[in-house]
Amino acid sequence: MNQNEMLLLKLGEVVLKGQNRRSFEDRLVSNVRRRLKGCGSFQVYVRQSTIYAEPVNERCDMEAAYDAARQVFGVVSVARAVPCEKTVPAIVDTARTYLAEAFAQAKSFKVESKRADKTFYMNSIQVSQAVGGDLAELFPDVAVDVRRPDLTVYVEIREKYAYVHASAVPGAGGLPVGMGGHAVSLLSGGLDSPVSSWMMARRGVELEMVHFVSPPYTSQQAQDKVLELARLLTAYCGRLLVHIVPFTEIQEEIRKKCPEEYFTLIMRRFMMRLAEAVAKRAGAGALVTGESLGQVASQTMMALGVTEDVVSMPVLRPLIGMDKVEIIRMAREIGTYETSILPYEDCCTVFTPRHPATRPNLEDVRRAEEALDVEALVARSLEGETWVRVKF
Repeated sequence: MNQNEMLLLKLGEVVLKGQNRRSFEDRLVSNVRRRLKGCGSFQVYVRQSTIYAEPVNERCDMEAAYDAARQVFGVVSVARAVPCEKTVPAIVDTARTYLAEAFAQAKSFKVESKRADKTFYMNSIQVSQAVGGDLAELFPDVAVDVRRPDLTVYVEIREKYAYVHASAVPGAGGLPVGMGGHAVSLLSGGLDSPVSSWMMARRGVELEMVHFVSPPYTSQQAQDKVLELARLLTAYCGRLLVHIVPFTEIQEEIRKKCPEEYFTLIMRRFMMRLAEAVAKRAGAGALVTGESLGQVASQTMMALGVTEDVVSMPVLRPLIGMDKVEIIRMAREIGTYETSILPYEDCCTVFTPRHPATRPNLEDVRRAEEALDVEALVARSLEGETWVRVKF
């Protein structure tokens, strides 16, 4: 690690927040501090739409911090940079030493400057020309190419210092977790629900998870798989509380007393009731599901209406217009795919009807449900609830 190396984290949508911007910035700085805590001691502060993360000592793991910063929602890009005096010779000397390896591998380069400090005596173009001219003399084997260079040297003139860095890498984008409200996400062991949870966290929503278990039909490995998915999501969401809700009695009662074509729909209605009860106790304002329109029989437009009928809380479905190929691609990108495809059954696949109703009539489903003591089943299920706190 270069002894002066630090991270520059650029803000995304946060800069558009007007009068509320300060609260978004404060939350984002807090989230960055918490996320970098495991990488060492960093001084983290915000200036001019940029978060600065400076290592306090040499024990800081810059590689880990660099990766961690890219997973913080609200950060649009991350660069490793070195500060120096705001003079052309200092900038040139810093670029020469800090980017020596990059220059050794490049055949062409250009300098791109940004003058955040408008009192600086040179404008951006003049800085680029001056620094680029000196670097061209220092590296005569590397041609200047302003259109398609192998290496771009970035110079930022800011309040106290100039900063030199190579290309920034994309961050997670979105909004800081905690600024978009509080919701409960129904987390199964499949591909969809971890991706939908990630998408809502990216909009700043603080999440708790609810997972339904049906022993002996579902195994401890299936539950462990879901907890591992939650752990993978904590890299983006922060620590998560996972509510484990027993579902065996409900499913057995549905199988004994309800028409087979409605098994999945009535099961989903119970899941929504239970999730809403958990959400109300948690002070959450919405539910999140991984449903995608038409993907399976219980996700037709009519079936979704039947499922949502039993709750008064908003149901957020970020995957509603996505196909499976897009969902799989996102699962790979966020790192949940390999765990999601592990072959452990979850309760959604227990007692699956051979011919599920795809165009269900709400009144017919309600009548079928009258054979069940809904309130008692929900109450007993909630009595058996346990929870696990998952940390990164």
